[in-house]
Amino acid sequence: MRPTVSVFNHKNPSEVLREVRTPQVFSTAIRNDIVQFVHDNLSKNTRQARGVDPNAGMKHSAESWGTGRAAARIPRIGGSGTSRSGQGAFGNMCRKGRMSFPLHVWRRWHRKVNLRQRRHALASALAASSVWGLVNARGHRIENLPQLPLVLDNQVNLISQTKEAVKMLKAFGLYDDVERVVKAKSLRPGRGKMRNRRFKKRRGPLVVVDNEAQALERALRNIAGVDVLNVNRLNIRNLAPGGQLGRLLVFTEGALAELKQQFGSLRGSGTVRKNYLLRREVLSNPDIGQIINSNEVQKCLRAKRTTKVLHTKQRKNPFRNRKHMDYLNPFNKELREQRQKGTTKTRKIRKDRKAYTNKSKAQLNALIKKVDSDQTRLYDEFSAAMEDIRV
Repeated sequence: MRPTVSVFNHKNPSEVLREVRTPQVFSTAIRNDIVQFVHDNLSKNTRQARGVDPNAGMKHSAESWGTGRAAARIPRIGGSGTSRSGQGAFGNMCRKGRMSFPLHVWRRWHRKVNLRQRRHALASALAASSVWGLVNARGHRIENLPQLPLVLDNQVNLISQTKEAVKMLKAFGLYDDVERVVKAKSLRPGRGKMRNRRFKKRRGPLVVVDNEAQALERALRNIAGVDVLNVNRLNIRNLAPGGQLGRLLVFTEGALAELKQQFGSLRGSGTVRKNYLLRREVLSNPDIGQIINSNEVQKCLRAKRTTKVLHTKQRKNPFRNRKHMDYLNPFNKELREQRQKGTTKTRKIRKDRKAYTNKSKAQLNALIKKVDSDQTRLYDEFSAAMEDIRV
């Protein structure tokens, strides 16, 4: 945060009238979680109670058939001669039935938020508006802005015409954000088109003024995306629309001076919000890695411990590790050699036996072939002899 901010002449962007101290609310902690929680709950307070007709879905002449007809016991439409008769009714699973757990007007629509939480959210939203990265990430066009937050002199309150306001916005580079809003205007999908919210548009710059800016409010009210907010009525829904930090803010000099009365400093409360102190984080430097690795911290630490090996030898499986098995059983080597010799002998016996078997099969096949040929020859001779006898 800059210790001072420049107050610009609203007619000449290059002229700085004076330097004023920056209110310490811009240096408070940025708590996105608090802002989102407060915004979501306060947004519920604008809802209107709604509910359904208590008799909706129950206006049928229907009665259950009971048991014994292999049909569900849901009430069914009576009568005959139409496809509607016999159909289920009343249940939330039935056609034209009631809804399950219907809405009631006595639902808890609104939410209460703690006062200190609301104040923390306002302070965080104001602090985030002075961070270039957050404002740029929210989508605002701030390339041509001279500083954040932008502060104009109190004479800007005398602007009463829209063309003068547009000229002032263009001079300070704020009209780029207005053009973004104009180009992003789009038709809303769904039923909202019929409910007085036909178009969607983005949020542009927010001008924070004091009680002397009635003319400026009228001049800015017809510019797309530009909102005017009184510094005495700060609202989180305007400072962080949608719960997103980084709204582009423009202050008048009187409104900026009023912020100190509103929020005070880190050491004392303001005159408006009494008994409220701005949040001060425990760490002034959030870079924990830099703190730990600094020489001042490292020289106070003990030496780095070395890893002590408890087991130098890894347990080995002797059934898979031959060398370890020989260590446990010295006779294992001889047994292994004997098994290898026995395996070689067995292989030779099997080979000889297989060769002998093949030779025996060959001899047997030759004998069978010879016997078959002899039988064929004897049968032919016998047949010829019988023919001679018949003749």
